[in-house]
Amino acid sequence: MIKLAVYGKGGIGKSTTISNVAAALAKKGYKVMQIGCDPKADSTILLRHGEPVKTVLDLVRERRDDFELSDMVKTGFNGVLCVEAGGPAPGLGCAGRGIIAALEKLEEKGAYRVYQPDIVLYDVLGDVVCGGFSMPMRKGYADQVFIVTSGENMSIHAAANIAMALEHFKNRGYATLGGLILNRRNVKREEEKVQELADDFGSRIVGRLNRSDLVQDAEEDRKCLLEAYPDSDMAGEYELLADQILQSAGS
Repeated sequence: MIKLAVYGKGGIGKSTTISNVAAALAKKGYKVMQIGCDPKADSTILLRHGEPVKTVLDLVRERRDDFELSDMVKTGFNGVLCVEAGGPAPGLGCAGRGIIAALEKLEEKGAYRVYQPDIVLYDVLGDVVCGGFSMPMRKGYADQVFIVTSGENMSIHAAANIAMALEHFKNRGYATLGGLILNRRNVKREEEKVQELADDFGSRIVGRLNRSDLVQDAEEDRKCLLEAYPDSDMAGEYELLADQILQSAGS
């Protein structure tokens, strides 16, 4: 089983990227589980035509421990197994601690043992890297971390913080940095700025995605791009990225 965590600043297109990569990997015959670790709980929604997944934390709040794995894990496009950790009620509790509780509940219920996914993708908010938001980096969870970034300054700043957190944790047996994913926003010196960031941390750009209106068009249809426009050039970019991530994870 390969476990990969994907981080990035909110709004950078991380969940869209992960969902399409998950769909591409599933198309190749892998059993894929995507776990949303954002309190908004919308990581997997494009894989399910806009139908949300009941979050692990909502199930715990409503039923304590009286629920089954099938209540937490739902199937999406191409058979991707969809899970949403969820978050606390607004104004109550800590989102980071919620992620910890949700991932622990998945293990307690035997999600990995029962479903036996080939690849697990954690979709993690990257604006903050503390507490529960660093949980997928920890030993026993992700093997590698990939960071989605553009060349925009705030996105670069968030990516640098995530990479720095991995540097701090490297002696604890945590996940390693697999590389950066450039999701282009067509800003000045974009390629150079992201390459400089990769060089600063001894890493590399593992994949590049061009900006495409088809991504937004697919989202309007409540679908991931690989379902809405499977023969498009953009679908090919996501499929190539899936290959590049697998290659990096195996190296």
